[in-house]
Order: sequence, then C-alpha cells, then structure tokens
Amino acid sequence: MGPYVDSVTSDELVPAAASVVVVGGGIIGVSAALTLASRGIDVVVCEKGYIACEQSSRNWGWCRQAGRDEREMPLILDSLRLWRDMDRLTGGDTGFRTCGVMYVGENEDDERRFDAWLEMARPYDIGARMVRGSELEALMPGAMRRYRCGLHVPSDGCAEPQKAAPAIAHAAQRHGTRILAHCAVRGIERAAGRVSAVITERGRIACDTVILAGGAWTSLFCASLGIRLPQLKVLSSVMRTAPVSGGPDTCTYMTDLGYRKRRDGGYTIARGSGYVVPLVPDSLRFLREFLPTVRKEAASLKPRLNAQSLREWRTPRSWRLDRISPFETTRVLDPAPNETLNREALDAMIRLYLQFRDVPIVQQWGGYIDVTPDAVPYISRVGDLPGLTVAAGFSGHGFGIGPGAGQLAAELATDRMLSVDATPFRASRFSDGSPIVIGPEI
Repeated sequence: MGPYVDSVTSDELVPAAASVVVVGGGIIGVSAALTLASRGIDVVVCEKGYIACEQSSRNWGWCRQAGRDEREMPLILDSLRLWRDMDRLTGGDTGFRTCGVMYVGENEDDERRFDAWLEMARPYDIGARMVRGSELEALMPGAMRRYRCGLHVPSDGCAEPQKAAPAIAHAAQRHGTRILAHCAVRGIERAAGRVSAVITERGRIACDTVILAGGAWTSLFCASLGIRLPQLKVLSSVMRTAPVSGGPDTCTYMTDLGYRKRRDGGYTIARGSGYVVPLVPDSLRFLREFLPTVRKEAASLKPRLNAQSLREWRTPRSWRLDRISPFETTRVLDPAPNETLNREALDAMIRLYLQFRDVPIVQQWGGYIDVTPDAVPYISRVGDLPGLTVAAGFSGHGFGIGPGAGQLAAELATDRMLSVDATPFRASRFSDGSPIVIGPEI
C-alpha cells in the first residue's frame, strides 16, 4: 500500500453549482483550488479517492531547480517562491525546508552536461555551481566513494509529500473551497459548445470552467471527450528507512541512487534511473510521439506486461454518464513496488554510506508517474471545448513545481494575467508541427 497521508475531511453536500470544478485532488489540483479560492472564486475539488492518494504522496519530495528543462525554469522559480512561504500561506505544515539539491557526476561526460546546464541556468541567478574535491565531500559526509564533480543548487529544497497537499487542501477549505473526496467525475456536460457542468457519481455540478488535474488518469478522461492527449505511465518504486544518525542532508541524485533526508530523520531512497513501463493500448496509440524518448532512454526503461497492462486493455474509453465509470472501479492506482529496483537502490546506499547497513526499511511503495513525450507538462486549454483546462503530464517533476503549476492553471482557466508564459506547456505542441524537444539528460 501507499504511504500514510494526512487526512482531509470531505464536504458532505454536493453543491448544485460552482464557478470552477477542479478534477483531481493532488498537489496541482489543490494548489489551483487555493489560488482560485484566495481570489474569491467559487471552487469545488472532486477527487475519486482521497487527497494526495496517488503520485502527490508517493514522490521523492524534492523541490528543485537543479536539472530542470529550460522551459520549466520560470515556473519552478515561481513555485519555489511559493514553497518558501507555504507554511505561512497555508497556516499548516508542509515540511518544506531549504536543503539543496545535487546531481553527482562520475566522468567527463557528466561534467560536460553539467557545464551546459549551468550555462543555460546562469541568467536565472539561482546560485547553481559546480563543486569538486573537499566541497563535494562536505556535501556527502562519510561517503565511501569519491566522485568527479557535483552540480549543486543550495537554494533548492524539499517538502514532505504526505503532508504538503493535505496542508494546501486545508487552506483551500478555509478560503471556501468545497472538497468532495470519494467523488469521481464521470464526464463533462456541454451547452452551446462549451463546458456547462460536470457529472459526478454523486450528482451534477453546474459550472463554467473545469481544471482537469487528473494525473495518470488525464489522457483517459480526455479520450472520453474525444480529445487526444499523448500521455503514458511509468512505475516509480520508492522506500523509506528508519532514522539514521550522521547521514547527508542534501538531496542527491546519481545513476543508481537518489536519496532525501526526511524530517523524521529517516531517508527516502530510490534508484536514480530505471522505470518499469507497463505495455498498454496507449503505448501503440502514442508511439509516434513517444518514439524519440524511447530511443533516447531505452537503457533505463523496462517494458513489462503487468496488472496495469491488463487493467487498461479491459478499460473502456467512453461510457454513459449515468453508469459507473473507470474512475470508480479503480479509485486509487496503488501498484506494488519493483522490489528488485528498490533493493539495488538500498545496496547502492549501503555501499556509499556504511551507517545504512543495519537500518530497517519502514515501508516500500510504488506509484505511477504520468509522462509526456518531451517530459514537459501540459498546462493548457485542450481540444475544441471552451472552459476546459488541463494540468497534467508532469513526468516526475510535478511535486516541486506543483504550487506554481496550480497557480498557472488557475490563471489560465479564468483568463487572469499569467504569472509565467504558458506557451511551452500547450497541449497542441504535439499536433501543430512543432519538433519534439526532449528535456535535458541531467
């Protein structure tokens, strides 16, 4: 089962109407809701499971600028500004702290890639720098191995995924947001060619605007509307340890290992690269768009026929709105972790830091990351349905960028002045003849 998530009390009554309905109660959805509600806009969040039940509580917890695609840089700058003030903004506890993020380089090729990224990031003035020798060793205290270099961004941070989205949701409720958990949205009703309502399993909610922040479910929801949205899933496997004394404080990534010190003194650990990719019907539907990524990342992708494959082969792509939808038959994607990948990550951690040799593993979990062909999200109006905005496809980057992405989706959906340019996140980039540009290899 997934990690333990702070609870959010659901509202009992389904309102007859709202200005905006947010579909999905992850970090993006609740951040959008808080933005809207704090600006006096009537908003309802509908979540088929519970708040942060999928990838928003299952990620590593990094809030990083390091290694970002250039297209995401303005948005992560805005998001980190929000993160640094998040506990005050929410009146809650997200666990955010500034601890730095570092990518570790083993060879000359790594150093060249880091140099290229640093040159790109220079105009953003985030304090990113290359570290070597004693500086690098100080960021990896007690490490049993020495590395060539590290790309270090000391202004980066982390938060606690099991606390952050619930804290933001509580704040949104205090501003007037109604949150309906265990309330799947089956589809959208149209009038005069635009959004007029959502149909939930508990009734109809009239609205002018829908923000679809459905994570790994977004492409299926769009398909039911006749909208083609290229998106696939990859399985991420993660574990957490009991508290460890004297371990490293900086979030660190290398090919075989990624780790983050948790606020409880334990560590979140996973493999740096290596994802199980379920083979599903969408693997064929979106093969053209994903082929460049498959070729580039072939060494780290592990295609498999698994339970998710079978589930999606059996899942319809359209349904009547007065009948049970796929969002009700599977409330939460809760896959088993790949224990081989987790074991490899733990072995790498033990080789690097001997104090982890006898540390108990408290929990392991899996989660499905929703990915786009270029690893850059959709924050965009889609199709020919006015009133619908999609915020999904965050490709493993969504937690850290979540507050800024939710804010941008809210602004886009309500025709407000945008905090950052949304053009790089347009869904039409895969159908308007634009070249597919895959994000950086860092």
